[in-house]
Amino acid sequence: MSIHRSLRGVNTLVGERSVLTRVERIERLAKEGKFDLESDSPLGLPKVRTKFNISVGKKARALADARDEAIGQLESKG
Repeated sequence: MSIHRSLRGVNTLVGERSVLTRVERIERLAKEGKFDLESDSPLGLPKVRTKFNISVGKKARALADARDEAIGQLESKG
C-alpha cells in the first residue's frame, strides 16, 4: 500500500542521510588520512560520523568568536 501524496514530504530526496555509501566513506577516510587507497581493503571500514549539530544565534556567535580568538593565539605563537 502506498502513502498518500498529501502525507509525503516535499523534498524527500533532499536532506541529511544517516548512512553513507561505501564510496563516500572511503572518500572521507582518505581525506582524513585514515585510509590508503592503494593498500587498505574497502571491507570492514570504520564508522564515519555523518550528523553535526549546527548552532545558531547568540551561541553560534560566541563559539565563532572563541574559535577566532584561539586561532589568532595559535598563529601568533607559530
